[in-house]
Amino acid sequence: MTMKLRQVLSVMLISGLTTLAVMYGYNRLINKPIAIQSANAQVPSNYAGLFDSNNNNPGQAVDFQAAAQSTTPSVVHITTVIGKSQASNNLPRRSNPFADLFGDDFFKDFDNQMRSQPQRASGSGVIVSDDGYIITNNHVIDEADEIKVTLSNKKSYTAKLIGTDPSSDLALLKVDAKGLPFLLYGNSEQVKVGQWVLAVGYPLNLETTVTAGIVSAKARSLGLNSRKSQTPIESFIQTDAAVNQGNSGGALVNTNGELVGIVSAIASPTGAYAGYSYAIPVNIVKKIISDILQFGTVQRAYLGISYLPENATDAYRDELKYQEGLGVLVLDVAKDGAMASSGITKGDYISKVNGIKVSNGSEMVEQIAGYKPGDKISVTYNRGGKEYNTQVTLKNKTGSYDVVRTSVLDKFGAEFETLDKKKAADYGIRGGIVVKRIGQGLIDEQTKMRDGFVIYKVNGQEVHTREELVSAMNKGQKRVMLEGMYPGYDGAYEYPIEIE
Repeated sequence: MTMKLRQVLSVMLISGLTTLAVMYGYNRLINKPIAIQSANAQVPSNYAGLFDSNNNNPGQAVDFQAAAQSTTPSVVHITTVIGKSQASNNLPRRSNPFADLFGDDFFKDFDNQMRSQPQRASGSGVIVSDDGYIITNNHVIDEADEIKVTLSNKKSYTAKLIGTDPSSDLALLKVDAKGLPFLLYGNSEQVKVGQWVLAVGYPLNLETTVTAGIVSAKARSLGLNSRKSQTPIESFIQTDAAVNQGNSGGALVNTNGELVGIVSAIASPTGAYAGYSYAIPVNIVKKIISDILQFGTVQRAYLGISYLPENATDAYRDELKYQEGLGVLVLDVAKDGAMASSGITKGDYISKVNGIKVSNGSEMVEQIAGYKPGDKISVTYNRGGKEYNTQVTLKNKTGSYDVVRTSVLDKFGAEFETLDKKKAADYGIRGGIVVKRIGQGLIDEQTKMRDGFVIYKVNGQEVHTREELVSAMNKGQKRVMLEGMYPGYDGAYEYPIEIE
């Protein structure tokens, strides 16, 4: 055997033995049990929920079945009709310069064809009492002439609108029914990032649909409610549970089937689900619904400060010498606001409200939203690296401590302004009240009154100022007749309105 051949065989033998050794060692390795921890080791606290408390063995996977089954009967499908009552504006017709050429009937027919057609919309709602109270989003029923509620068992009801709060995008409905299934309120303060949640609703006109996800963030502000309100309340729970059009007003529940939020919005460049959905925390919902039932309107409390917005630019933050992590930077304190006598001044950082930490404006707004004017709270603030505590009595938007109660006039869904005396004289009347910005309410629901109408009589009694109008309305009558005129048009007009 040549020297060269012996060398080749030696290399092959060594390679083969090496391969066998590696394979033997690997086989021993993959078949040997690997200890997760020693007998005395402790499970890290952040993993404690994954193991059984008795023997630290891996626990069972989360089961959504019970929560889904208990929730779906309490979530309803809401459909609305918008524009059903829109027709002619009930105004007298001015002289038509083309009447001789075409005739008045031509323009009358043309007007009829141009009237807006009724529009239909769809959303979801949550039953919160066995006698038929239902929570949904304000934008689901906004401007609706008719609201229909369908339960998961296919029973349908016509719903009555009890109250709305555009600032938080919430609305309360009522159906005439008893013994309905309803959801129990949870506690959104206890909701944690990473926690499993279910979104339940009627997306895309489908039947009851349940999706699951985790809470991916809290206290999110999107600027959505500022489109309908000058005092928006936003502190959304952000989740990755799939939500689409039609889910609005539906339930966000925890794995115990408790209501922790009302689904309100999605973040999407296309209008369909693209990863994130948002819900109004149930602690805000509870307070607002309670206010509507007790007072007829939401009791909004204010600190009386302006603060650094969350979307402030880095340049603006640098200009203010903003320090991250201290709390909410106070930019100004109103002279007649709740904070005026608290000792807090411009440049302080609010770090806690009643002992609960707040790191941004949304978290602070969420805490204040749970109180009403006249409530006393403790506020912790940071100044020069030191923390101080102060007591604050919250005020309403007018700067007083009084709760605001609704009047009959609030149900009319319009603004009322005393007519200028000079204009009253020009119109040939002694006084009156101008109706402005007619929105959702009794006027829109029951009449064809239009903006600019001047009321000068209620049930045959002359009214000259807004105060006199309020007094005439609050006499407990079930029906009123509003009499008045439209500036620039001849004749008087009467509008009867039924008051519940």
